[in-house]
Amino acid sequence: MPIQCRIIPVTPYQQNCSVIKCEASGKAAIVDPGGDVDRILDTVSNMQAEVEKIILTHAHLDHCAASDVLRQQLDVPIEGPHIEDDFWLQDLPKACQMSGFPHADAFTPDRWLEQDDTVRVGDQVLQVIHSPGHTPGHVVFHYPLQRVAWVGDVLFQGSIGRTDFPRGNHRDLIESIRGKLFPLGDDVTFVPGHGPTSTFGQERLTNPFVADSLHG
Repeated sequence: MPIQCRIIPVTPYQQNCSVIKCEASGKAAIVDPGGDVDRILDTVSNMQAEVEKIILTHAHLDHCAASDVLRQQLDVPIEGPHIEDDFWLQDLPKACQMSGFPHADAFTPDRWLEQDDTVRVGDQVLQVIHSPGHTPGHVVFHYPLQRVAWVGDVLFQGSIGRTDFPRGNHRDLIESIRGKLFPLGDDVTFVPGHGPTSTFGQERLTNPFVADSLHG
């Protein structure tokens, strides 16, 4: 496989942080490091990977609170999410305090991402899909060569992301899932922000929020 992926549940929210490594180059990206820095770095070491960037699907604390610490420690850039999530990043210290998380400073990514951008991990290229609804600046990372996507909190096995947070939008979320993700193919496996992996095809059949049978 061109890309190797290890999933590390982090924080009390058991958020699925991923380390994805390009096998050809040994270069790696950390996806959504919400916390537990030592566990993430142990996984990187066990994979014999060289982290070259951090990539973020969205700016909720359980997905990004350890990003700036890792950026400084590893001297690597942060890419993502979309700039519409900037207000969440600037509110990070307050969000951590309210949720009982360790303190995290507000930060700005080195690169904001937009629809149809690409992100390189070593020799491999991920496609960026702007998928608002859970947050306005949420993005999904799609790796077509291996039929896999990292979808953050847009879609889960048997469920979808919450839309009751500031600037969440249920209609936008459904459109992101059915209009942008499902057309990628039934055989695409997705890594959600929480819980087990699934496929878009399985969710089209059985998901009680976005199944084809509910939407014509």
